Amino acid sequence: MTRKEKRILVIQALISHQQHIAGVARQEMDSAQQQSNDYGANVDRYDSYRTKMMRARDMYAKQLSNANASLRYLQEALRQPPHDHAEHGAIVETDKQRFFLSIGAGKFVVNDSESPTGMQYYFAISAQTPIYMAIKGKTVGDSFIVNGMTHTIKAIY
Repeated sequence: MTRKEKRILVIQALISHQQHIAGVARQEMDSAQQQSNDYGANVDRYDSYRTKMMRARDMYAKQLSNANASLRYLQEALRQPPHDHAEHGAIVETDKQRFFLSIGAGKFVVNDSESPTGMQYYFAISAQTPIYMAIKGKTVGDSFIVNGMTHTIKAIY
């Protein structure tokens, strides 16, 4: 598999992960709105149940908005060519873990037929994390230390 194909595979897996997050947020937002509507007419402006439902709806609306913004970023990242050094948008494989320097989405699974198990785990990390700061600017063969663990970069794409 070429670097470009591998990059597309990883980004598409994260897009799928983010679409799931957006779908759950939309479902929960709609559910909170429906519960508020089903509660009946607003008889008291200090109605705590309705207020609770509206706060929940607003919280899920914000999560949905963030997920949609992340999806837009990832769609743009699909159009970028593979990277040669660790920078925002790069996918970095070390001897211990795999990172996608992009959004703070945490651990996600990539179905990879070249892997012995058929899947690989990646970590989507944002520019504000200590790992990102340690990796930034490195190239293949470079090492960095995070939490007392030395990582050596095997591939960047």
